[in-house]
Amino acid sequence: MLSVLLFVSVFCSTGHSFKTGLEDGIICNVCVGTHPGCGLYDFDNRWYWGKMCPRYNDKCVKLIEKKGAEIMVTRDCLSNLEAHRTDIPADKYEGCRPAAHDIKLGQYVFNRIKELDVDRTHYENTTYCFCDFDHWCNSSNHHLVSTSLLFVILLLTAWNFML
Repeated sequence: MLSVLLFVSVFCSTGHSFKTGLEDGIICNVCVGTHPGCGLYDFDNRWYWGKMCPRYNDKCVKLIEKKGAEIMVTRDCLSNLEAHRTDIPADKYEGCRPAAHDIKLGQYVFNRIKELDVDRTHYENTTYCFCDFDHWCNSSNHHLVSTSLLFVILLLTAWNFML
């Protein structure tokens, strides 16, 4: 009985999925901070099931843009963001890093409409967080203890009290 409970606690942790060889890429959360449940600290994975990234060796990205107290979070695959973002840092290893500054961005556009933001200077701080070691890794902070492990501890505690 104890070995079965240990097997369940190790292989059934929440938020993780094991590759079976049938998948071609990684599954990432895809949402924008204006959607409900897609904020920086209040991410709710019940709203977003995730999406298989199109490239084989893709990464999940959490893009955090701040201006004062306003925070805009975008979660997506790196290959989807590369199509329209020019400020992606060259270092795309696991972890968070500031956005790259593109000097040529908006160089040939001489309009005075600041709402278009052709220079991408609206946000004061832009941070890219990359991950590629686990499915759905671009959610909010991971919980250190899985619910199945808590269930096993609760069962073992109840078992000890019954003896």
